Amino acid sequence: MKKILSFGLIGLLALFLAACGNDKSAALADDKILVGVSGGPHEQVMEKVKELAADEGIDVEIKTFNDYNTPNSALDDGSLDANSYQTLPFLEDQVKNQGYELEEVFKTLTFPMGIYTDKISDISELKEGDKIAVPNDPANEYRALKLFETAGVLKVDPDAENSATAKDVIENPLNLEIVELDASQLPAQLPEVAAASINTNFAMGADLNINDDAIFAEESENNPWSNYFVVRSANKDDEVVKKLQEIYQSDEVKQFVEDEFKGSVVPSW
Repeated sequence: MKKILSFGLIGLLALFLAACGNDKSAALADDKILVGVSGGPHEQVMEKVKELAADEGIDVEIKTFNDYNTPNSALDDGSLDANSYQTLPFLEDQVKNQGYELEEVFKTLTFPMGIYTDKISDISELKEGDKIAVPNDPANEYRALKLFETAGVLKVDPDAENSATAKDVIENPLNLEIVELDASQLPAQLPEVAAASINTNFAMGADLNINDDAIFAEESENNPWSNYFVVRSANKDDEVVKKLQEIYQSDEVKQFVEDEFKGSVVPSW
């Protein structure tokens, strides 16, 4: 009986310690932080931030993800301290639908979305019944449709929210067929459509440069689709987060982004 009680107490203690070690409301340490990022530019820039943070006595550990959902679930459950990869509409949609207690802290990078094609040289060359492709995830589909709207191709219902889809297109004078595809598949599908609105990270992966290859693109300045550094709500005012903002939004990081990405990715601050 004593052995059973002893093992029971040990088990309870282990559970208690595990729970304490994953306290989502606890303040983050001042000298270290675990940040989740998506592969590509976000990872590259965070590596530069890590280098600069080390000089300030802060250890930045980076964990790379290849999807857009896991970094938020990992942050919410305490497996990460922060993440850096998403736009505000995407975050708001995840918070609303998943119940996450996450908040944006500061702007990081902007990836202007572009319209690409290997069939025409100008957006005005689209013809009756042509196929155009857009990403099929809610925030990016709305963004892509609004880009085609800005280009004068169609019109989206002004009452549509950020999760609007092709069904919310209220004017389509050329009767274009709107093809909804996984964002990562759009570059490979360019031969099958007249034009496609492609996220910059996927365009870059296919050696497409927004300045040289896009026939129409979002503005880089005052772009409403900035990406954000995100933490749990309880950690929004933690000291290490404030220090990391200063480092991320420094002249050194800005210069790195401008030199490395040549306008395909721009500083948001």
